[in-house]
Amino acid sequence: MRRGGFNASKAQRGLAMMELVITLPLLALLMLAFGEFGRMLFQYNSLMQASRDAGRFVASQAWNPTLGKLDLNATLLSQTRNVAVYGVPANPNGYPSVVPGLTTGNVTVAAVGTEHVQVRIQYTFVPVIGSALPALYGSRTPLGLTLNSTVVMRAL
Repeated sequence: MRRGGFNASKAQRGLAMMELVITLPLLALLMLAFGEFGRMLFQYNSLMQASRDAGRFVASQAWNPTLGKLDLNATLLSQTRNVAVYGVPANPNGYPSVVPGLTTGNVTVAAVGTEHVQVRIQYTFVPVIGSALPALYGSRTPLGLTLNSTVVMRAL
């Protein structure tokens, strides 16, 4: 005698494929977001290290013992910006920047008080997918995120 009732295998056919179709775009978007967040943290860490290196460089060069005060001349400022962007005081070999798109215009060097120097790097992180999301109405939504790295060191 045959039992009538629910046949589980026929009712479940194709269900796994539909679950995959629904969840795969969400998982892909989540993985892209994690990847972009990791890339942003890597670039921020690179900016922090670059500002520390530039701060160390300018702090060791800025103090003028003859005058007994800071001496931030144009050459030292230019070399400090190059250290922050390229890692070296002069860039004759065309080294790439520490972070893609970083220029010497993003670096600010200034005296703080009578014995300290400040190096500040302001950089806009742009995700891989683009700089803005298109809008159906109104203006586009910008995706750029400003990363700031500031170091203050005592001149030696």
